[in-house]
Amino acid sequence: MKDGSGVVLDEDETKAALQYSASRGLPCLVSHLKSLQTKVHGLDFKRGKRDVIVTNGSQDGLAKAFEMLLEPRVDTLLVESPTYSGSLAFLGPASIHLQGVQTDEHGMIPSDLRRVLESWEVLNPKRKKPRVLYTIPTGSNPSGGSLSLARKNEIYQVAVEHNLIILEDDPYYFLDFEGSSSPDGPARCPSLLSIDERAGGARVLRFDSFSKLLSAGIRVGFATGPSKLIESIELHTQASMLHASGVSQAVVSKIFDHLGGVDGFLTHVDDVTSFYRERRDALVASVERHLSEFVEFESPKAGMFLWMKLKGVKDSNDLIMNKAVERKVLMVPGASFIPTNNDEPNISSFVRASYSTASVEEMDEACQRLRDLLKK
Repeated sequence: MKDGSGVVLDEDETKAALQYSASRGLPCLVSHLKSLQTKVHGLDFKRGKRDVIVTNGSQDGLAKAFEMLLEPRVDTLLVESPTYSGSLAFLGPASIHLQGVQTDEHGMIPSDLRRVLESWEVLNPKRKKPRVLYTIPTGSNPSGGSLSLARKNEIYQVAVEHNLIILEDDPYYFLDFEGSSSPDGPARCPSLLSIDERAGGARVLRFDSFSKLLSAGIRVGFATGPSKLIESIELHTQASMLHASGVSQAVVSKIFDHLGGVDGFLTHVDDVTSFYRERRDALVASVERHLSEFVEFESPKAGMFLWMKLKGVKDSNDLIMNKAVERKVLMVPGASFIPTNNDEPNISSFVRASYSTASVEEMDEACQRLRDLLKK
């Protein structure tokens, strides 16, 4: 641990971690996760309407949910535009038709979601109306946008009216630079899952991850949602990989124990958020210092990404994938995040920069090198 202490599994815990275990997850970890979701999202698991399953990172849970809910070459998935390239990498080969919904610096625009659904039969007479919505509501990858409570409530209402299931992919929920776990600090924005709980609904399936909070390589995430949907993911898990890594699960559970349970974990989360807030501030300062006349951007309120529009550049792909790489500047062209179908054109003037791993000095140097490229 950062303070020099260690996390040690005793003999019984080690034996359990090294053996086959329940597909839902090690009971000790599942207990911590239910306590976390109860405290943070106000869930009442005693009612039996919701459950939790541990996944091999949240990406594993998402892939299983896509397969569970969407029929290839038949169904259309509603997604933000832009959206996470990792999900697009799965959905394209799976032959899932994509319908983008407009976004701005505050995330998905509810009025555009409503427009798409209300005009569906007229504009898409040969396609089934969508029944699943995929959203990254906090610190969205790549745009950094975060939905307000008002927008979440409106999106949820649209989902009710059009009978949508919402896939809430929220790995950056705790990396909210304007929220805190402390009772004395500003509260984080309630999740779509918590809105569903208060409404007595069963239409939100939520995905969380420890990749941004503990370790990316540990590959532990979890899904929370209606018991029937969690049961289907469990059956898929049983048939595909039996369960997520027992050793990784045991380590995460032991970290919860070491930190004193959920409250201690949330204190740790606030420390992680402070770290990323400082890095966000450093990158924003470098962009303002070196790139202000070449780019347009909004400072993200959460997450670990900065989404920049290159002024006077129609398509950023060649600049970022070739010229920038030659200068050892690693960013991602915006086209990688645009949901398209078949041979639809895919160009973007945006680029995504990450402040997750590069040092402050490296980020500043990268901004200077990008400026030099844009001057040419």
